[in-house]
Amino acid sequence: MRIKGIFVAMTAMFAMATAAIPAPSRNASMVTGNATSQPIGHYDFCQIHRNECGANRNSGPVEMTPARWSIVRSVNATVNRTITPMTDKEIYGKDEVWAYPTTAGDCEDFALLKRRMLIQRGFSAADLLMTVVRKPDGEGHAVLTLRSAEGDFVLDNLASDVKPWFATPYSFVKRQSSYNAGRWVTIENGRDVLVGALR
Repeated sequence: MRIKGIFVAMTAMFAMATAAIPAPSRNASMVTGNATSQPIGHYDFCQIHRNECGANRNSGPVEMTPARWSIVRSVNATVNRTITPMTDKEIYGKDEVWAYPTTAGDCEDFALLKRRMLIQRGFSAADLLMTVVRKPDGEGHAVLTLRSAEGDFVLDNLASDVKPWFATPYSFVKRQSSYNAGRWVTIENGRDVLVGALR
């Protein structure tokens, strides 16, 4: 009887202690899945820039410091400010051209330039991943994902701030593999983000 009483008391204490621990409301990092199709524009980009589409040395997500955050925010703001948004049709007369912009570009061009600038400033290509998302209206869009020890963050030409991926209004579809810049993987928890963002 006494043992049963002690067991009941311990169970009650454990239940109270567990209730005090808040459950994580969001995943700080995207959960990636299987290999998936490479966007045709990125495939064509890789035929021109082969040295940027191979295997990466993946040593794990980058540890961010105040100095690194300053670089990331500066690059995001600089590219957003200096590149004029234009469609591929307006610039090249055709759809789906992924290229480094000089004065004008569309969403993936913004992301490609930010990626190149951050690699030039010492970030690993394995932590800078081109990502395909859907806007709330269903339209496709491309952003750059920064993979960090604190979670995944998005550099977006439609937003001045660098935000955690789950704080954006997008449904995440797929992104570059951190192990190989020429390969793409699905984002398994990407659709949860759009539902949560609309609440």
